[in-house]
Amino acid sequence: MRGRLAAAFATYWNRRMLTLLALGFSSGLPAPLVFSNLSIWLRDEGVSRTSIGLFALAATPYAINFLWAPLIDRLHLPGLTTRFGRRRGWALATQFALMGAILWMSFSAPAQHLWMMAVATLLVTTASATQDIVIDAYRIDVLEPEQYGAGSAVAIWGWHLGGTLVGGAGGLLLAQYFGWQASYQVLALAVLVGIVAILCSPEPTRGVPAALAAEEDAVRVRFAGRMPARAAALAAWLYNAVVAPFAEFMRRDGWVLVLVFVFVFKFGDAMLGRMSGVFYRELGFSLADIAEVSKLYGFAANLVGVFLGGVLAARIGVLRALFVAGLMAAGTNLTYAALAMVGQQKWMLAVAVVSDSFTGGLVTVAFVAYLSGLCNVAYTATQYALLSSLGNLSRIWLSASAGYMVDRLDGDWAVFFFITAGLALLGLPLLVWLMRRFPAHVGQAARAGNASA
Repeated sequence: MRGRLAAAFATYWNRRMLTLLALGFSSGLPAPLVFSNLSIWLRDEGVSRTSIGLFALAATPYAINFLWAPLIDRLHLPGLTTRFGRRRGWALATQFALMGAILWMSFSAPAQHLWMMAVATLLVTTASATQDIVIDAYRIDVLEPEQYGAGSAVAIWGWHLGGTLVGGAGGLLLAQYFGWQASYQVLALAVLVGIVAILCSPEPTRGVPAALAAEEDAVRVRFAGRMPARAAALAAWLYNAVVAPFAEFMRRDGWVLVLVFVFVFKFGDAMLGRMSGVFYRELGFSLADIAEVSKLYGFAANLVGVFLGGVLAARIGVLRALFVAGLMAAGTNLTYAALAMVGQQKWMLAVAVVSDSFTGGLVTVAFVAYLSGLCNVAYTATQYALLSSLGNLSRIWLSASAGYMVDRLDGDWAVFFFITAGLALLGLPLLVWLMRRFPAHVGQAARAGNASA
């Protein structure tokens, strides 16, 4: 027993995992700065709920970062990639850009120049979304396949340390005592955690897979007789990087319904999350109360949910776990409706936040496992980026209407949360149909990829 525990700890306690923990921290740090904390800051400045909701559109780069992912995967940065390598050079470039963009946000005045804050927010999300591409690629390149599970878990822990604990709770406490601008300035410096991790870590040595190189050569030969050599090489690269992953996915049965499900599954949760900070403030909770309950208690509950989500998926399967988690997540939206009805009661705030964070952890593990199982091993990075971007698209674009909805309801938060609970159920009937029609489609592409290899 003791030997098993020691082996389990040894899996996580090494230099690579510590690097991934720090990079996860750097990935999660910007999230509250452009979502929950920013919503509270804007509301404190007197910005309307409709305008706050529209700020969700500034997070669009998270939903479309796959468009420039192939360039980052192959393009060299003068000076940086020569000295630090392809992954580390791009990581440093995005991290310094992220630090500068957060500092710009800190000097913005939302009440006077809302457009400047919107531009600064867009720069932060663009730098952050680009950093995510690099960090995901670094994690895959630096680990062996049998370490992917542990590496993903460490990255999630790091994300919550940066996004929930430091950026979220820490940012609120800093704003409580020193003001919003000082809070964002301190958190801009926290990006140094990721920069130091990259400087102290080696560049991955894994190159282009032999099978992919062979495919590119075959396409290059096909184009060679039609165009010059450089153009043929570029056409081959574009086909294998962009066209082939789409084509393979679209050959599968039910692929359109899968995409629709991925798009709508977390819509209700996105609607709730976009306006939760504004809701807390309008009920009269202080920033310290929100930091204590929403960030600290919620952080602990989420970690428990992540752990149990993995156990649930292993016991009953990914699809059933996704259904159970989705149903529970929809139910926890009703606890926010109850909070709206009882008013400024800290105990009810804790009930709502803890239950929502717990089910959020369950859903995250099951959803990530579902998306991972849909990816062919030949195109894992590209297809996962496309699927996760589609999920982000609904969360970002459709949740932009959340503030407008609350305004149309004349600030009736209880009705709003009842509606979000209903929206959270939209994807479950489709999931049941997918479970019955294609019960083995999760992991099928990966097995096919392994067989063909």
